[in-house]
Amino acid sequence: MLASCLHALDALGADGLPALMAALFLAGLVGGASHCAAMCGPFVLAQVARGDSLDGGRLQRLGGAMLLPYHLGRAAGYATLGAFAGGFTAVLALLPGLAWVPPVLLLVAAIAMLAQALPALAALLPRAGLGALPGRLAGLVAPLLDRPGGGRSFLLGVLLSALPCGLLYGALAGAAASGSALAGALAMAAFVAGTAPALVGVALLGRIFRRRAEPALRRVAPALYGLNSLVLLALAVRMIP
Repeated sequence: MLASCLHALDALGADGLPALMAALFLAGLVGGASHCAAMCGPFVLAQVARGDSLDGGRLQRLGGAMLLPYHLGRAAGYATLGAFAGGFTAVLALLPGLAWVPPVLLLVAAIAMLAQALPALAALLPRAGLGALPGRLAGLVAPLLDRPGGGRSFLLGVLLSALPCGLLYGALAGAAASGSALAGALAMAAFVAGTAPALVGVALLGRIFRRRAEPALRRVAPALYGLNSLVLLALAVRMIP
């Protein structure tokens, strides 16, 4: 039973986890340009500007702007959150009378994704009481930005995975319904992979990316968020006995 809560990959059905990962990857891809580029872009640009990534030849500049340790840190942080969420919900679902928890979480994730497309709906949702968290993080983040690179960039990525974010909460709700710690980690890894291209674009092109790519993606974002919402809703309906 414990092994199932840790390693099971079929709680959502044979194709459920791949569908969830695809939905979260697409949410990350769209949200990366329409949301993450504005929220996390300054941290990316600070690392590029203060590091050694702009010295040397074109290949070295490209490699520096990729900020691989930073993105690996983000992946580690988000995957850990997904593992805790998926494992905890898997344990709850085994208790008598709590089998409804995973489909409800998928429904919450569907609503959260739809709220990204409909600002009027987002305004009706309760705001999480985490307003003090960024202030507490600031004291830890500032020294890492002063001397970015290597292990410090990795740690920065891990720490920034704790930033309060509505899009993240929706992804975590989906990961929590995945059925195990491993499945939750994989779902959040797919989400992080989706957010990475926009942040790499910000590091490489800065304002040019924000000026050219972001407006186009914002126009198609509502339709793609709506598609995500439908996929998550379908997964939730399929789990109802």
